[in-house]
Amino acid sequence: MDDADQDSLACARAGDAAAFKRLVQPHARPLYGLCARITRDPALAEDAVQEALFNAWRHLQSFDGRAGFRTWLHRIAVNAALEQLRRRGRQEATTECADADEDFLGSMAEELPGPDRRAQGAEVHRIAEIQLQRMSLIERTAFVMRHHEGHSLEEIAQTLAMNTNACKQAIFRAVRKLRVALEPLR
Repeated sequence: MDDADQDSLACARAGDAAAFKRLVQPHARPLYGLCARITRDPALAEDAVQEALFNAWRHLQSFDGRAGFRTWLHRIAVNAALEQLRRRGRQEATTECADADEDFLGSMAEELPGPDRRAQGAEVHRIAEIQLQRMSLIERTAFVMRHHEGHSLEEIAQTLAMNTNACKQAIFRAVRKLRVALEPLR
């Protein structure tokens, strides 16, 4: 956290809402992308981000700096997204999330040349999306945080309140499920 962020944090802790906004503004879009990938529903993702930011504001005094501010916010957002799914009584959300940023499978499908390759890329995207919906919430969340968001294993483990080995296993299971589902296309 740079000096400007430290100053904003200090002011936000003193009750300055504008300082809090400056502090979280750069994180809002990535938080939405993360929540959208977890919930698979744009409305739930928006609600989760709002809830996460509200909780961050409410619990800003408890931020102790042991984890980075970004990691702390992501943990709150993941918990808010999972809570949105629980509240709605859904084990898995099935709505496509067309607004999620940096859709790596979609971009992969778009980069493939020629109509045959584009059709194959679209099929890869479709199968991968179905498989992501079938994963457990922990597998999907760990996979999204690692392969979509680029978080380290330690950050993911801390966010999901699990040890690093359990985190690795969740990501491994998710990748294995995707590979098995995509194998027929090879």
